[in-house]
Amino acid sequence: LPQVPCSLLNIDANDPSGQTQSLHLDRRHHIWKHRIKVGEDGKVQFIGNKHKLEQGSTLVNEDHLKQHLESISMSSDESEDESDDCGSCYGAGEEGECCNSCDDVKRAYNRKGWQMPDMASIVQCKSEIGQEDEGEGCNVHGLVALDSGGGSFHLAPGRSTNTQSGLLGDPGSIFEMLLRTFEQFNVTHTVHKIRFGQEYPGHVHQLDGETRVISDGYGMYQYYFKIVPTLYRFQNGTSIQTNQYSVTEHLRHVNPGGGRGLPGVFFFYEISPLHVEIVEGYRKGYIAFFTSVCAIVGGVVSSMGLIDQLVYSFKGGKGPNDQGLVL
Repeated sequence: LPQVPCSLLNIDANDPSGQTQSLHLDRRHHIWKHRIKVGEDGKVQFIGNKHKLEQGSTLVNEDHLKQHLESISMSSDESEDESDDCGSCYGAGEEGECCNSCDDVKRAYNRKGWQMPDMASIVQCKSEIGQEDEGEGCNVHGLVALDSGGGSFHLAPGRSTNTQSGLLGDPGSIFEMLLRTFEQFNVTHTVHKIRFGQEYPGHVHQLDGETRVISDGYGMYQYYFKIVPTLYRFQNGTSIQTNQYSVTEHLRHVNPGGGRGLPGVFFFYEISPLHVEIVEGYRKGYIAFFTSVCAIVGGVVSSMGLIDQLVYSFKGGKGPNDQGLVL
């Protein structure tokens, strides 16, 4: 999303009943947000601190990525507990849940229905206080464990209301809430890559590289996915359990304060009851093809000769000197 700063972008996944799912279930499933800025030439520039992972383990640049991969390979024999840190959720997280970014802490408090404490008292949020992000965008990538019964995953911009400065009945706080309710966001976005399982030969992904320009400041862009479980069998006997998908799109205008949704990009998905099995096979070469043709032609000639002999024998000979057909 080139027009929505990472500090304003909220990411959530919900199951069919509307319950919020955790985006950080284990060491494998994580979501990262990376600050970006689109130049005048249209190229995307990644910005941020060169020495730290920011805003939910954000990767800053390619050099830092290489260093990070080297450090992982060097410490592969060490304990996993020593290589990964688990940030505190300040009492709002579930048992064993890690809050490594300010967004993780906010999500944990929202899930509990608690009021956020002072941002300055939260270690993960100190870097966002007073952060200038005008003209920035946000790149989102990661791996999410979705519910097998269907659900949704959405990216929605929004500002958190600071209730520390006054009471709920304070006219200033009410005016601030009204302003933020009617705030417009440009949710123009590009889908670089989206998968619902492992890749397999011959796969087709309709949304890869697609850009959607949203001119409506209150636009809610919706994707509806129909996911089909697929089993791909290779010729060597191995197989891959993955998923295919079909997608439809819809742009919906959201009336501010109407309670019928929020501006953003929403992905709704449901699992198809059908199951597809693909069995891999290879075409034969030209030698095998010509051999098969010769075998077919020879079989036809032999069969026709046998039929001719049978027909002649049923009709009987034409005379005493007639020897019949000799092959």
